[in-house]
Amino acid sequence: MTLATTRLGRTGLTVSRLALGTMTFGLQTEESVARQILDKAAQGGINFLDTADVYPLGGGLNTIGATEEILGRWLRDAPGRRAGFVVATKAFGRTGPHPWDQGSSRKHLLDAIDASLARLQTDYVDLYQLHGDDTRTPLDETLEALDTIVRSGRARYVGVSNFLAYRLARALGKSELHGLVRFVSVQPRYSLLFREIERELLPLAQEEGLGVIPYNPLAGGLLTGKHRRGAPTEGTRFTLGTAAERYQERYWADRYFDTVDALQALAKEAGVPLTTLSVAWVLANPLVTAPLLGASRPDQLDDTLAAADYVLDAGLKQRLDELTQVYRWGDSAR
Repeated sequence: MTLATTRLGRTGLTVSRLALGTMTFGLQTEESVARQILDKAAQGGINFLDTADVYPLGGGLNTIGATEEILGRWLRDAPGRRAGFVVATKAFGRTGPHPWDQGSSRKHLLDAIDASLARLQTDYVDLYQLHGDDTRTPLDETLEALDTIVRSGRARYVGVSNFLAYRLARALGKSELHGLVRFVSVQPRYSLLFREIERELLPLAQEEGLGVIPYNPLAGGLLTGKHRRGAPTEGTRFTLGTAAERYQERYWADRYFDTVDALQALAKEAGVPLTTLSVAWVLANPLVTAPLLGASRPDQLDDTLAAADYVLDAGLKQRLDELTQVYRWGDSAR
């Protein structure tokens, strides 16, 4: 299958218009199934793979690095496979018992990149991202550490995830002032049920030429329509591991289910699965580079991969925008 490609921000790096997120590998999804998901994504034209050193999310310290290890074994299983993929990983979260085993200090980042490379069985990652914003470490120190990592060849580019717009703007300014490596991308949460980034982060990305790699385009699975009101569905990210509470706080509320019901009606009217429609809506934003698709089974990729070929009618997009306008404003809209 051929999938459209695009540049990552203003870099010369070309990536597929859809990316595969691997957060479930090693906890919600066992390795044999994870490999099937990777195979199917590759067959579907995805060449952009995203992971993190703390994945599988929710497993705690006992599972730290398991996802990278699974991905590393898959990449090394076939000759030349590593060269055919853009591999991104992230650092910031706690990876060990010591107080310095987290954050964005020079010590942690230099330790973390080496540990990730060993688990991924590769000499470099294409995109190395800060998984969060460490406000206790000076941005200058963090940028100098990332500059060292890029100059050493251990990463080709650097990006951020979960940054506020003003903090990202400050980091970009410092990079330019001191001649240090510059962030080329941002990975924010973005979906029909979470649109706050449209207010400040996306305008910043547009002005600075940053790639945008949204995660949670299906709102943790809520936009698949498979969840029902009441107790969270067992065996999903709403119940598994230490991240379950976070996902319940994000999405498990009547107002979200009310919106999903209305979105389901629109999807039915359009004759398209809500899953496909939701990802297509994210793709329709011209500032988006590649949404991250998540899956716990390979068949779940069918409807998300289909979003790349789905042409979202302008009238339908406007109705989706209007229906979810409230989610541009966060908790103040409640």
